[in-house]
Amino acid sequence: MEQPPIEGRKVFFLYPHSVIQDDLVDELIMQGFEIYILRDHKRARKLIERFPGSIMFINIDERLEEPEWEAYIQEIQDNPGIQTRLGILSYNTDRDLMEKYLMEMMVPCGYIQLKQGVKESTVIIRNALLANEAKGRRKSFRAVCEEGSGTLNFKGDFGLITGKLLDISAAGFAAQIDAPPQLDKNAVIRKVQLKLRGSLAMADLIFLGPRYDRQDVWILLFDPASLAENAKITINHYIKLCLQRLIDTMDV
Repeated sequence: MEQPPIEGRKVFFLYPHSVIQDDLVDELIMQGFEIYILRDHKRARKLIERFPGSIMFINIDERLEEPEWEAYIQEIQDNPGIQTRLGILSYNTDRDLMEKYLMEMMVPCGYIQLKQGVKESTVIIRNALLANEAKGRRKSFRAVCEEGSGTLNFKGDFGLITGKLLDISAAGFAAQIDAPPQLDKNAVIRKVQLKLRGSLAMADLIFLGPRYDRQDVWILLFDPASLAENAKITINHYIKLCLQRLIDTMDV
């Protein structure tokens, strides 16, 4: 039996409907899936070749006519150099169309009708992602932070401490700390202010220690028991922006 990928699978949404782009993606990232939005099918075709084992959901209601989408999808599935699992998103309820993609073309991530609403669609897509082991064997993934886009500050017995975020996940982050003081491992740091692309979030953090090769780079975990829902939403939205910047600036 094939083992789940350790790092999980990148999940792409090609030409997503606005309801997916605005709501569903945020929810899936909060649930631990690594999600990217693509807005160019020609670029997407080149991009997925770089990420074997990835998943791509295609909105066949946009940009191309349905026969063109059929040819596009068939070409991807017939290409041995591309190992991306495809799924279909559409408001079209035509049963013959659905059977073509499911029974004839056998897209592995299904044909998802979006007419039932965001909540129902989220559950269906989440189940498809879990069935295709999108999370792998990891508990969370890390997103690289754009230089200067995320900062932190807090006060303690040692005065005001500031730093910048280097990478972040739903579980915690690595940060380069200015003039780092000595802290005991597993110390709890209260009321840390995070500034994430202009949005503020307060969080209690658990200090895991410095990175093995850099004493000024701290590994910090969010204290889930004290993390407010609005802070969680802000953090996950920032993760979404970090992920999207990575894929938008990638050369293909």
